[in-house]
Amino acid sequence: MIIILLGPPGAGKGTQAKELAARRGLVQLATGDMLRAAVAVGTEIGVKAKSIMESGGLVPDEIVIGIVAERLEQPDCRNGVILDGFPRTLPQASALDAVLKKKRRTLGAVIELKVNDKALVERISGRFSCARCGEGYHDTFKLPKVSGVCDVCQGTEFIRRKDDAPETVRDRLLVYYRDTSPLLGYYYCKGNLRMVDGMAPIDEVSGAIAGILDSIEGKA
Repeated sequence: MIIILLGPPGAGKGTQAKELAARRGLVQLATGDMLRAAVAVGTEIGVKAKSIMESGGLVPDEIVIGIVAERLEQPDCRNGVILDGFPRTLPQASALDAVLKKKRRTLGAVIELKVNDKALVERISGRFSCARCGEGYHDTFKLPKVSGVCDVCQGTEFIRRKDDAPETVRDRLLVYYRDTSPLLGYYYCKGNLRMVDGMAPIDEVSGAIAGILDSIEGKA
């Protein structure tokens, strides 16, 4: 089964992809990881990508699609994959359809993690972590038991990612709605789109996704 997870930054796609990979024996495919692996191995497409990446340019869609196509040929992908961060645009989605058709692979489900934008900004911008051990915290949902002291390593220095600043999160949401959200209509028209409440607790989101996939597998 091939699964695509859609949703804005911070919706929990990475968390759910890891959960699916662990529970169902699927392979999580992130385009960034695949590009770096292809460059490291020195495949034909990897060599092309390397020169572009080293010059600071954006890797074009045809190379990204080529990397995805190469990776789908690997034996560990036979049981199924979760596409993490791909496709991001309508041209990428159309190219992916062509690759899957050529390889006689079927897209099982496109699952949207639906979120509340205001709550999402609060969720992301409130995050901080221990500078020593990396333990994660949140201004609203998870403060250290002792103020200013890490629960795990008793460190007293904490950091926040620049990407988690409220204005940066809003900019990332804008990019998502401009470039990626049109995929929702695309996959809805194809009959692949399913939706779950991405603001629910992680276990509930995982359970909802599992129910969707069980239903699809039962119809196969």
